[in-house]
Amino acid sequence: MDLPSTLGALKQSGYRRRTVKEEMRSNLLSRIKNGEELFPGIIGYGKTVIPGIVNAILSKHDFILLGLRGQAKSRLLRSLVSFLDEKIPVIEGTDIPDDPLEPVTKAGKLLVAGEKDDCPVCWTSREERFNEKLATPDITIADLIGDIDPIKAAREKKDLSDEEVIHFGIVPRTNRGIFALNELPDLPSRIQVGLLNIMEEKDIQIRGFPLRLPLDICMVYTANPEDYTNRGSIITPLKDRINSQIITHYPENLGEAIRITEQEVRMDRNSTVSLQMPRLFRELIEEVAFSARNSEYVDQKSGVSARMSISLMENVLSNMERRALIHKENTSHPRIGDLHAALPAITGKVELVYEGEKEGNVLVAKKLIGDAVKTVFRKYFPVPEYGKQEGGNENSMYKRILEWFSSGNAVQLTDDLASRDYHLRLKDVWDLEKLADLYLEDVLEHNDGLGMELLLEGLHQHSMISKKESGMHVAYQDMLKSMFDQFERDEV
Repeated sequence: MDLPSTLGALKQSGYRRRTVKEEMRSNLLSRIKNGEELFPGIIGYGKTVIPGIVNAILSKHDFILLGLRGQAKSRLLRSLVSFLDEKIPVIEGTDIPDDPLEPVTKAGKLLVAGEKDDCPVCWTSREERFNEKLATPDITIADLIGDIDPIKAAREKKDLSDEEVIHFGIVPRTNRGIFALNELPDLPSRIQVGLLNIMEEKDIQIRGFPLRLPLDICMVYTANPEDYTNRGSIITPLKDRINSQIITHYPENLGEAIRITEQEVRMDRNSTVSLQMPRLFRELIEEVAFSARNSEYVDQKSGVSARMSISLMENVLSNMERRALIHKENTSHPRIGDLHAALPAITGKVELVYEGEKEGNVLVAKKLIGDAVKTVFRKYFPVPEYGKQEGGNENSMYKRILEWFSSGNAVQLTDDLASRDYHLRLKDVWDLEKLADLYLEDVLEHNDGLGMELLLEGLHQHSMISKKESGMHVAYQDMLKSMFDQFERDEV
């Protein structure tokens, strides 16, 4: 069906204008009635954040999303586009999108008055009606609101107070749409003042010339609570004009975190290698992020972005792929060592407090991995201190494993060992494979060594065996022997 291309044809079509907020409210109500998913791809906010956004739209509010980094704030704002009409008519030839039925700019009014029903109309899509800007200290009023163009004034011989010599900024150019401003506290206070009248009285001032411009716009913002103290703040009058403040958060449970990472990481790499990622290892990756969000070494005010888990998964997959290609293997399974090979995905994603800086990024990252392993180990295996049968230490379920190490044996592992060698070295440990199969049969379809390595690393995290590291080379051995070796090195 052809869309009307003139004002007259538009009137005959029966088109009725709606404000942006009326449009969003009506389309949202329709989607709720039809049982449609409101924010596809947004996980974990169904009972917390999304109801707040829905209420804000139904109330025709401008609103702000307040939360730490990596909490999908920008994605949520971009999703608002789906609540706009698919296409709307605008006057062709104006600087800002202007409604043919009720123009607000001088140029639009003159076009309608002169051309009448022959005034040309074009149609703009919902995607074109969304603009966003990242607040930075160098933003000017001209960027956001606009400025006088003296060259245009001289060329057209117009007075500087004439609206037609104004070069409009990004906010007026988003008329009849949604404007999103990210990291609002980073915007200097003197620039924030320029937004006050746009949000309330709808008039703007440029170079001291008042201009009544009733913009039809939905203003939405994001902010990080840390910014209030570190880099800036939201001025009180502007905060008062933002009708709703909605708090975002990190995934509240392991299942939600895993689903987010699965959604964002592309598993199909068009590679000759089949990369296997069992549920057990997905839990390990997410537990690293959960450990970071509770670590005394990590600055909790800065937060730990969900992007850390995504980057960690991607680096682990790359290490698996590299190893398989080296050994010409068609299938690759993850190992605990892959987490250590992916340390760069952790060190660049966490902000450390003073104690963490003293330890160093790498040591803190290794500790986070250790804490994650310990958590997952305790989920599936009895805790060593309390996993003893009647009769004391001699009858401990881990007795045979510990005896193997106390007999002078050690397990030498590297992240690039061939799968067969990796599996055989772990199988040498007495009862290791049997216990791994017993406790992990529901979460590991194919125990190629991950379960056994998890068991060893878990025992190390509980100080039952020692672990020596040299680059990507790891050696698990008896705790007592390790202490004697360290004593002899200190003596020398």
